[in-house]
This record gives sequence, structure tokens and C-alpha cells, in this order.
Amino acid sequence: MHGFSFAVITFIVEVVSIAVHSTQSRNIAEAIGVRCNSLYGHNSNQYNFLLLRIDVLFFKQLRVTLPYKGGVYRLSGGREYTTFDATIVRITTQNGLEGWGESTPFGSTYVASHALGVRAGIAEIAPKLIGLDPRRVDRINDAMDAALIGHEHAKTALDVACWDIFGKSVDMPVCELLGGRTNLRMPVISSIYVGEPEDMRRRVAEHRSRGYLGHSVKIEGEPVRDALRIAASLADQRPEEFFIVDANGGLTVETALRMLRLLPKGLDFVLEAPCPTWRECISLRRRTDVPIIFDELAISDASILQLIADDAADGIGFKISKNGGLTKGRRQRDICVAAGYTFSVQDTTGSDIAFAAIVHLAQTVPERYLRCVLESRDMVSYKTADGAFNVHEGRITAPTTAGLGIEPRMDVLGQPVATYLGLESAEQK
Repeated sequence: MHGFSFAVITFIVEVVSIAVHSTQSRNIAEAIGVRCNSLYGHNSNQYNFLLLRIDVLFFKQLRVTLPYKGGVYRLSGGREYTTFDATIVRITTQNGLEGWGESTPFGSTYVASHALGVRAGIAEIAPKLIGLDPRRVDRINDAMDAALIGHEHAKTALDVACWDIFGKSVDMPVCELLGGRTNLRMPVISSIYVGEPEDMRRRVAEHRSRGYLGHSVKIEGEPVRDALRIAASLADQRPEEFFIVDANGGLTVETALRMLRLLPKGLDFVLEAPCPTWRECISLRRRTDVPIIFDELAISDASILQLIADDAADGIGFKISKNGGLTKGRRQRDICVAAGYTFSVQDTTGSDIAFAAIVHLAQTVPERYLRCVLESRDMVSYKTADGAFNVHEGRITAPTTAGLGIEPRMDVLGQPVATYLGLESAEQK
């Protein structure tokens, strides 16, 4: 296939013993860690099952290049992208359970991550996960953090794959394990790259015709042209629509203020990631009444807590792989909700596997605080998995199938390119 090379990581996992009853109440008890007697080896008529013990023997890595659907994706600062290099992870138990995860950095100039770093990070972390139970997601994250500081993109694919196994092991969707689904049909948002004003208006209209209720409009950092881009993109705004204007850190305080002063009165939008530094964003926030949200600067528990303490923004744009996966995402979701922050659930980019994780986490966010869900699949050309993730009238809900609810397309993914055996080095294929 032209322009296509793939990377997936496979954990082969040995299950020592399992006898899990299939009723929902017992599944829930197991899923949330209820201390029933059988978990401690005592006889129990009520819960007659044993914990899975999962020993990771090895895992493999697959890699794929995902061409951008629109040809060239443009951001502020002259950044251009034509393809995205994805790493996809598969964790397999001996009894047939498989877990899938994906990490696809937005090139190497969005945040401090890149595809080769993802795979190098996985090679560093992998041996430390041998013998651990992938359903104990906090302990998996403890082990990953102990093995490698930072490198959240590398940890994300592994973390998401563990959640997929967790869901399948108790026959429940991941969103239920993350806190329980809401009844919300979640709005999806488009991603409109930098271009000429009328072309951006046309692309907004094209997404609108497909039912999109939200639009993320990119700007480049030049006040006059950016003001024209924003005005054109919002020219046909409908009452039910919302807009994010995303500078991706491409503005200074001066250029941001000049741009905002040039805009027509009455435009309704949120300004995302206006400046590259914390100080600049706070300075701008003090001088404008336009709502500001953080993205690139909101990357961890600590940064989000500092954001709240400084009253530096009105919300965040949360991206799963930027922030470290679903386990850390669950915690950061709770921090934002406790602070009254609105936020969107996205990823840097990604195919169907990444999108499944986005939808499951977003489905657990109370309606009042959820801004939108990024339709990351619109950004790439290849379909890597099937599942019930259909957008209808601009909205989507998480499927009810176990785990992430995806069936990877193995004919697309191809063969693994690397194998890791215990504490030994990776075997490249």
C-alpha cells in the first residue's frame, strides 16, 4: 500500500487461572475491586471466581504512516504536515483476550514528542511490565512512571490497551469502568487548518453539511490575516454551533491583542492556546474578555492544578496521548470537573483506535463540562479498525460492546516489526 508502514505492539499474556461468572453484578463487583472473600482465597457461594493473573511474556510493535486526508495540514509558525506516524499496541492474553492502543504524535513540532520517541519509550518501558496484571491500570502506570520519566505519548498506547483488556475481562465497555457513561449524545468538532479566509469558510460549510456542530479554526500568528480568517470562518455561524480559534501557541501578547481588536463585534468563540508561555497567556487573559483555554501547556496533573490556582484560563483542550492515556485522563477529568472547567476530549491525531479511546473518556464527562469530541478519523486516510462509532447529526455515543469496542483490520495493520522478550532487547523484524 502506497505510503504505508505500520507499527503495533503485542503483549502475549499468560493467564494462570480464571473462573469468572458472567452476570453483570459480579462483573461490576470485580471491575470496581469489591473485596469479596473469593479474592482472598476463601470459599464463597456468592462470588465463585478467581482474579486473572496475567504474565506478560513478550509484546510486539507495529507501525503505520497515516496520510493526512486534506493533503497538507498547516499550523501557526509555518508548520506543515502531510503524514502522521502512528504506533499501535496489541496486548494479548493466552486465553484470547486482546487489548489495543494507539499513539500518534502530531509530528515533532506540536509538543515535546515524536514517533521515534514513542517507540524508543516503549522499548524502555516494556520489560518492566512483564508479569503485571494489565487490569490494575494504576499499578501499570506506576510501573511505567518508575521505568521512564515523562514521555506520556509512549505510555498512552500501553495504558489504553490495558483498559481494553480490563473491559473485555469483565464484559463491560471502557466508559463504564472510567466512571460510567452519561446519556449525552456528544457533539463532534472539526479541525480547520490554516488557509485563505474563503477557503476556510468553505471547509467549515462542508463540515456543517455533514452535521458538525463545532469547528476548531486554526490561525497562524499574523493579526490582519488571522482576523480575516476568523471573520470568514464564523460568517455563517448558527445558534447551535460553537467555535474554537486555535493559535497553537503562535501569538505574542501584542499580536493577539491586535488581532482581537480587528475582529467584528459579536463573534462568539473561545481562544485556544494563544501564546507559547504561561506568562504570556496570563497577561493576555488579564486584558481581554474573550474566553481562553489551554492546550499545549496543560499536560499533567500538576500543570492543570497550577492553571486552576493561577486562574490562568477558563478550561482546557485535553488530548489523551499528550496527557498520558486514560488512567491519567480520568484523574485530570475529575480535577477539571471539580474546578468547574469546561474541556474538550481529543487526541493529537489518530486513527480509529485512538478515536475509540477519545469517545469512551468523553462519554464519562458530565454534559455541563464537555465542550466537544474531536473527530480525529477525519484527519487520516486509512481505517485501522471497525466498530460502532458512527456520527449522526453531528453527535456520537460510545458503543456498548466490551472494552474499546473495536475490531482492528489486520490486513491494514500488517505484521509486527519489533518483538520484546522480557528484559532482553527488542528483536527487530
